[in-house]
Amino acid sequence: MTDQAIKQALRKRIIALREQLPEAQRAAYSAAITERLLQLPEYRQAGTVLGYMNFGAEFASERWVARVLADGKRLALPKVNRHTNYLDLYWVEDPESQLAAGLWGIREPVAERCERLGNLNEVEFALLPGVAFMRAGARLGYGGGFYDKLFAGMAQRPILAAAAFALQLVEALPQEATDIKVEWIITEQETIDCSARKSV
Repeated sequence: MTDQAIKQALRKRIIALREQLPEAQRAAYSAAITERLLQLPEYRQAGTVLGYMNFGAEFASERWVARVLADGKRLALPKVNRHTNYLDLYWVEDPESQLAAGLWGIREPVAERCERLGNLNEVEFALLPGVAFMRAGARLGYGGGFYDKLFAGMAQRPILAAAAFALQLVEALPQEATDIKVEWIITEQETIDCSARKSV
């Protein structure tokens, strides 16, 4: 099997597992992950945060996004630029009025209602979506390479974290040189320090 075939098979398997979780259980897991995320010292110290709006059966990020704003932090959210195939980031203060369903039905900033980030280096802490993760920080996304491209051009990367259900942790992932790794993985059961490979 090629790396691409392995990745596709993994995506299918993990997404199916995620979708099999009863809705109430997913909500409880998401709430537990949110509380763990908010306790992370790297998050607490950050003044500017990059988040995302969830879709499908992934970690429900809305509650975390609301807490970021309640904590008085500046929040940036991504929007897929269909012309460049890159992510554009926008400051969001009021998700209700500044977001609308965009690509794949994911809620994203409406460009006319938000201010675009001039400098990516302003972001201090970033929460990334993903399908599967290794405890050492390797990440399998949805296949667009958007986040790999976003952070490739940055002189100084923010702290990268991922919120995932424990069932999204895998033993092995095909890796490419351009794949970025996360420093923290937060599940409903544990907070994993990927650099030290230990959980708390």
